[in-house]
Amino acid sequence: MKAECSKMSADEQPSYSLGKETLSVPVALFALNRQRLCEKLRKNAAVPKKSVVLLQGGDQMQRYCTDTDVIFRQESYFHWTFGVIESDCYGAVDVATGKSLLFVPKLPESYAVWMGKIHSREHFKRKYAVDEVHFTSDVAEVLKKLQPDVLLTLRGLNTDSGHITREASFDGISQFNVNNVLLHPEIAECRVLKTDMELELLRYTNRISSEAHKEVMKAVRVGMKEYELESLFQHYCYTRGGMRHTSYTCICGSGLNSSVLHYGHAGAPNDKTIQDGDMCLFDMGGEYYCYSSDITCSFPANGRFTPDQREIYQAVLRASRAVMSAVRPGVSWPDMHRLAERVQLEELVRIGILKGNVDEMMKVYLGAVFMPHGLGHLLGCDVHDVGGYPEGVERIDEPGLRSLRTTRHLLAGMVLTVEPGIYFIDHVLDQALADPAQACFINADVLARFRGFGGVRIEDDIVVTPTGMELLTCVPRTVEEIEAFMAQGSGSTSTKQFGQQTSQTA
Repeated sequence: MKAECSKMSADEQPSYSLGKETLSVPVALFALNRQRLCEKLRKNAAVPKKSVVLLQGGDQMQRYCTDTDVIFRQESYFHWTFGVIESDCYGAVDVATGKSLLFVPKLPESYAVWMGKIHSREHFKRKYAVDEVHFTSDVAEVLKKLQPDVLLTLRGLNTDSGHITREASFDGISQFNVNNVLLHPEIAECRVLKTDMELELLRYTNRISSEAHKEVMKAVRVGMKEYELESLFQHYCYTRGGMRHTSYTCICGSGLNSSVLHYGHAGAPNDKTIQDGDMCLFDMGGEYYCYSSDITCSFPANGRFTPDQREIYQAVLRASRAVMSAVRPGVSWPDMHRLAERVQLEELVRIGILKGNVDEMMKVYLGAVFMPHGLGHLLGCDVHDVGGYPEGVERIDEPGLRSLRTTRHLLAGMVLTVEPGIYFIDHVLDQALADPAQACFINADVLARFRGFGGVRIEDDIVVTPTGMELLTCVPRTVEEIEAFMAQGSGSTSTKQFGQQTSQTA
């Protein structure tokens, strides 16, 4: 990295920023990523010395059969390696020397009429601090000059989505010896551990997203539509943080919808009217320069917890804090999931919903009845980041645990979400009540009081440090903090604007 940056002064080093108060991200971040990747590949005895990594970036897509563009977002592996925001590019890295080559489209003159200035190759060389820039039409010719023994292309399984990565292809690739096996496990593992520059970016996405969540908490009012709060979150992230994209589809569940784990999809588009007495579960995260955040806040719509809401919320909060206190390098992530389950079961016994011995409840997987999802996942360029199940790391086929997106032991530099939750999902509860092994622990009369409650999830983003963890998320978390914070809502400009809008449309 130092060698690539030494050609220019600190003030001249290129960076990405949208101006104003948005974060300035040095493109040296990606030079370091390339350096790390090359070092890792050189240590792999199976990788030939004269190897060249070849990646293909994302394509500009249109909406179905139309000419209407979908807002472009770079493919994550390509972004991690080059930091390029333009579409339809390729990138290559000489493993032995670290030499970086970017390939950009050769645009027709008509582009200038509709899309703006056509930049020179030298422009892209300065912008991304790469060694060479060529046109995509010349990929084969340029790579021939490197005389590689092998082209390392990216093909592998994303263990979260089940999809296969897109492997680079170009006219003339048949002239080269191509290996599509060696690269994927090495680059995925590089992405698992974040550098200091990446952590600064993730701190930024969390700071802006945390502030956006706080704006939503101050603005929420009975009678509003869930999507109004989604809109406010997106507005804040974009205007204050330069975040054109969210990390995923916003989940703005109120009332019963707060127990729908991935609410907000096309069939349930955050369209319910928020009612007095509803619990709100808002799971939203902004994305900046292709780096994610993932935060969930749960709170009462009217700003005051009922006794039952307080009990369930505090049960989840205790689970969250128990996990955070236990996180450190070497800890098994499934053990953290089991810890969260145990704490929540103990709390449900205290509340009176459950009865009996918690150890026996764990044996019949009663925790998964109330928390059917995994405790959390890796976070980075993707909200469900890669590397959860490398070779030799297996899934656990048990309720709850089978939904974990990784079962790894924690390493310093990993970034994860911690998101325990308690949900009252009718069909899951009915199945438990019909199972004698689980029903014997349930006080059905007390449980009936919580039918229709919805759910509570508390989700924070953390970095594993050499001695423990660093909390990236900063939002009100205790019952007292939430109630006091929401009481300030009447003084918020955004609240007044949204309140006026709601009263006009009511």
